[in-house]
Formats: sequence, structure tokens, C-alpha cells
Amino acid sequence: MALTRDDILNELRRIELPDGPNLADSDMIRALSVDGGEVRFVIEAPTPEAAAALAPVRDVAERAVKSIAGVDKVSVVLTAHGPASKPQTPPPDLKIGRHPTPQQGRQPVLGVKKIIAIGSGKGGVGKSTVSSNLAVALARQGVKVGLLDADIYGPSQPRMMGVDERPKLNKDDKIIPPVVHGVAMMSIGLLVDPDQALAWRGPMLMGALQQLLGDVVWGELDVLIIDLPPGTGDVQLTLGQKTEVTGTIVVSTPQDVALLDARRAITMFKKLETPILGLVENMSAYICPECGHEAHIFGHGGVRDEAGKLGVPFLGELPLDLDVRLAGDAGTPVATGQGPLADAYAQLAKRLIDSGAV
Repeated sequence: MALTRDDILNELRRIELPDGPNLADSDMIRALSVDGGEVRFVIEAPTPEAAAALAPVRDVAERAVKSIAGVDKVSVVLTAHGPASKPQTPPPDLKIGRHPTPQQGRQPVLGVKKIIAIGSGKGGVGKSTVSSNLAVALARQGVKVGLLDADIYGPSQPRMMGVDERPKLNKDDKIIPPVVHGVAMMSIGLLVDPDQALAWRGPMLMGALQQLLGDVVWGELDVLIIDLPPGTGDVQLTLGQKTEVTGTIVVSTPQDVALLDARRAITMFKKLETPILGLVENMSAYICPECGHEAHIFGHGGVRDEAGKLGVPFLGELPLDLDVRLAGDAGTPVATGQGPLADAYAQLAKRLIDSGAV
């Protein structure tokens, strides 16, 4: 008789929690899937502190499910929905947000061999998720990587990469970026109060980007990944006009509306004479964890077709999966792990390495 989700949940109901109901009825089980004899699920705690306390429960759950007849392999991920609580310390006085200083032409970034910008025509297509996971995937293949969150108004990389420490200054008052998952990461979100809204006009944005590129001690990097804000605004124009960018990757869903905006982004990069390294189709397919049905919620193949029309490389398809969201919210990109999701980003990283882009 084939295993079912109810078989797994009934076993998890035997596991009592210290301060509540049993594990199955605790509203913490996510992404439960049964594929033959392989069982996968996520235990999502409300905070990182709660997740740490549940580590023994995770181990008990894994052993219990593995003992069920017909179960060959069990994968249990323990994660957290909310951010860690931390003391409220004021951000360092780094004077971020000045007007840009004059410079002639495009300039390199000290110590950085190549710069790849990750762009999109619109928000919500997963550009930041692709940026963080690609950076981690490259680092896992031996590439010296930096990640710059250039979305000044909506920085998300501190949360997605699991960084909450304030950067330090060296003796020359340059910013030392924290290193996490093998990636040197910098974001304006690490330099300002997280609850503060940045009501800046264009010159302040340009000045901030200039500082994040030039006032950070990136060290010796093979590549710096820049997570751009959505659209075709001041940050994109400033980067293309003032920095030696190796190329850009445009991320889009297969949806027609997203592709319209992706075309505008490509047109802008071409006007700036920035090479298009390729297009990535994100949220390409969704595999139902219960029945295994593959659904194309946003369409399918549209980005591949667009790449063919434009004569630029198609770099691959990335799936829509709950585990990607859970991993990003928990500050541990899915590319740090194992399995099909991590493999998809590893393949994207390998294509860039093999093509010489990195």
C-alpha cells in the first residue's frame, strides 16, 4: 500500500511539543511531500530562537518518520518564519547618502575582476532571490564572490542572506563587508535603521551607489554580483554610465506582462552599451508536493522564446517552490543545500563559468 501524507501526519501527531499541541497540529509543518519512499517536509518555527529550541524535536521527527514501513529516505528542514530578535544598536555613522562626487567615464571597482548586474523590468519576478542564490552557488564552485544589494529603497539581501551585523570600518574609514555563505555582502540595509524609510531623490541614490561600490573593501573578487532595483531608473543609469560592468543578466517570469518590462530593461542596457549575458526564466514551473503535477502558473517558455528573438543566451529555468521562499526568509539561500533546487542554481553558475562570464 502506497504511503500517504496522512500516514506521515499521524506519526507526527505522536510527537508532543514542550509548550503546545503535538507537532502535526502545531501549524508548523510545511511543504510535506511523499514521493514513493521519499518523504520531505519543513518545520517552520515562528522565530530563529524557537527553531534552535526545536532542533531535538526535528531529530525525533526524522527518526519517527524513518521508522514507518515503506519509508526509505527522510529530509526534514528546520527553519524560522520571523527574524531573530536582537538588541537595538544604532547604525554606524558612515554618512551614507551624500551627493555623488564627479568622475570621468566608467571606473573599475578596486580588486574586482568582473561585475555582473542582475536586473529586471519589474518587481516581483524573484530577481533578489536569483542574485543571492547565484552568488552562493558560484562561491560553492570556488569562485570568489561579492554581492551588492543596490536596491536602495527596498534592500532585501540582509534578510535573504541572514546578515544582521553592522559592518565595521578599517583604519582608512572604509567599510568592511560581512562574509556569509562564502559571499562578501553589502547592503544599505546594514547601514541604516531597518524601520527608516529612505526618502531620497536621484542625486542621493547615485551618491549612495557610488559609496557602496567605492568605499567598501571588497578584497580580491573574481566577480561582484549587483542586485539592481526593479525598473530602469537612476541606479541602473548611474551604474551603466559610471562603472565598468562586465554584463547583465535579466530575470523574468514567463508571463507576458513581465516580458514586456524585461524588454524595456534590455533596451536600456543596450543603450548603455552593457552586454546582455543572458535571460533567466524564474518561477518557470510549480510541482505540487501532494500529487507531483507540474503546473505552469505564469506560463512557460516565454523567456526562452524572447531570448531567441533577441539573439541573447538563455541561461535556464528556475522553479517556483515553497522551499525557496522558506530558505530566503530564514536567511539561508536554498543554494546552500542539496537537491533539485540547489542543483538548478549550481547549473546556472556553471553555465556562467563555462561561458567565461565569470
